[in-house]
Amino acid sequence: MTNKNNPKESKLARLARLTSNGGRLASVSARMMLDLAAVGLGRSQVEADKGDRRFNHPAWENNPAYRRLGQAYLVWSRSVNGLADQLDTPDWRKREQLRFTLNVLTSAAAPTNSLLGNPAALQKAFDSGGSSMVRGAKNRLSDLRHNRGMPSQVDTEGFKVGENLAVTPGSVVYRNEVFELIEYRPSTAKVRERPLLLVPPMIGKYYFLDLAPGRSFIEYAVGSGLHFFTISWRNPRGQHTAWGLNTYTKAVIEALEVVQEISGSADVNAHGFCAGGLVLSCALNHLATQGKSPVHAASFGVMLLDFDTPGPIGAFSPKPVLDLARRRAAKTGIMNANDMSAAFTWLRPNDLVWNYWHNNYLLGEAPPAIDIMAWNADGTRLPAALHSQFLDIFSKNALIEGELCVLGSPLQAGSIQCDSYFMAAEADHLTPWQGCYRSAQLFGGERSFVLSNAGHIASLVNPPTNLKARYFTGPAPDIDADDWLAQASEQTGTWWTHWSQWVIDRAGAERNAPKTAGSKRFPVLEAAPGRYIHE
Repeated sequence: MTNKNNPKESKLARLARLTSNGGRLASVSARMMLDLAAVGLGRSQVEADKGDRRFNHPAWENNPAYRRLGQAYLVWSRSVNGLADQLDTPDWRKREQLRFTLNVLTSAAAPTNSLLGNPAALQKAFDSGGSSMVRGAKNRLSDLRHNRGMPSQVDTEGFKVGENLAVTPGSVVYRNEVFELIEYRPSTAKVRERPLLLVPPMIGKYYFLDLAPGRSFIEYAVGSGLHFFTISWRNPRGQHTAWGLNTYTKAVIEALEVVQEISGSADVNAHGFCAGGLVLSCALNHLATQGKSPVHAASFGVMLLDFDTPGPIGAFSPKPVLDLARRRAAKTGIMNANDMSAAFTWLRPNDLVWNYWHNNYLLGEAPPAIDIMAWNADGTRLPAALHSQFLDIFSKNALIEGELCVLGSPLQAGSIQCDSYFMAAEADHLTPWQGCYRSAQLFGGERSFVLSNAGHIASLVNPPTNLKARYFTGPAPDIDADDWLAQASEQTGTWWTHWSQWVIDRAGAERNAPKTAGSKRFPVLEAAPGRYIHE
């Protein structure tokens, strides 16, 4: 891991690096001063990025004072943020820590965060006779009281789980202390004989994959003629503090056995998203060590196994930060959902903090009503044991380095010989696509890799109706990631269609769809989405 890849520098090498960085810092500073001088003289051509909504108001172009203010900020912020790439840092995690710190600093210093520095907010206050300022103050007070001082990202009033979210028809056919198993009602006359089990992440409830009709991955999969099941994880409490990877991996194996019994199929297909994919990998790895292969084909979305992959999440790698998080979880038995959400939010401060600050407080508007953001606000906790193991996987690359065994089995992903499919997202700030590509390279058997547009969650909620959707397909993931991308071809549409065809090709022959859910051994317990999703 870090100690192997970044051995301690000699004093001479460190001195040379510091000297080089001093020269680079001086060069950046000199260039920034020249650019600021051009701004002051009205000669600068600096413009905001096309997607930067902070500077959309015409005053930033037409008013000389605002134009200079905006340009000066852009010159300064770009110079400061660029230091993370300009300076020589021996460890990519240190670079990401620097990048994170600088990004938080420059985003907080934007003139648009204040009323006087935000012409759109000033105009709104004038046009509304000051009522927008009153509404903004009320919004701010409400967030101080009810949202830990953070600006609310969504109006959740119009969203109800089981009413307009997570409404794909199905039944809970199995329940234990850790999870519920949902079997979905077929929407086609025929289904494929080999069923599919979905393993969602434990961070966040599964229904981001079952949003409103037309935006539901589960609805789409069921409509493709798949006999579809999903795990719905329980939201743990303090008494579940000891639940760890062994607990969740056993649960996946148990779910596979129940799906086999209900469907009557000798084997099944499985699909794991993010941390759910990691647990599915651990289950497949353990089963392989026992000479068992109940999974015919496995697919994964935005999944990392090798965490020695540069990415923004490396900003949270300092040992004091990890130790604090570990102590807080151990004290209560769980990692609080709000703490996890806040950490991830600050990885993208302009989009996930200051954007809502502008909307809610300066413009006095209500936060938007967006289904995926309503899901995001409906967070889940993590048991302290699992949280601690995740920290070890993140900070020590414990799965790959062999320090962490699951059910007594060290991870040897090459022993997983079933066909496998890996999907990653090109704008993913949590699981960088190159790291997901590395996961594909670790597996044995026939492997396929697909790169989708958008980010970590947006890439998953990407239905065929999304006209902006696109993805890349290429050769088998046996070459360098950048070489793969250079050889890949861009496809219009969503990876959903590509994935469903891949699964159908491995799902066996068609048979009459079952008319009832469950079996004699595993009868229907209640209608989907079940009980655990509401905890």
